Amino acid sequence: QVQLVESGGGLVQPGGSLRLSCAASGFTLDYYTIGWFRQAPGKEREGVSCISSSDGSTLYADSVKGRFTISRDNAKNTVYLQMNSLKPEDTAVYYCAADRWIIATILPDEYDYWGQGTQVTVSS
Repeated sequence: QVQLVESGGGLVQPGGSLRLSCAASGFTLDYYTIGWFRQAPGKEREGVSCISSSDGSTLYADSVKGRFTISRDNAKNTVYLQMNSLKPEDTAVYYCAADRWIIATILPDEYDYWGQGTQVTVSS
C-alpha cells in the first residue's frame, strides 16, 4: 500500500526556517517523481517544488525560488523541503505527492498519491 506521511510543520516567525519531510512506505521512492504542494485557506492547491525520479532534476514555483530547496534521501525513502526566509504568505497546509510516470511538473492533477498534509504557519 502506497503511503506518504508529511512532518516538520509548525509555527515560525517571518524570516525563519523549517524543514518538511515526506516519508514514503509501500514503494521505493527513488522510482517516483515527488512534488510538494500547498493550500492556503480559500485558495486552490498550488505547486511548490518537485524532484524528478529520472535524473534528480528539480523545479520550483517562482514564489519560492531561492528560498526553498527540495532534496531526497533514497536510503531513508524520504524527500525533504528546506524552507528558508519564510514569509506570512507561505502559510498553508503543505502536501507531498508522488507519481511513477511523470518527469517533472508541479501541476497537482498529474500526481496519483498524496499525503495528509502538515500545517505551516508563518506569523509573528
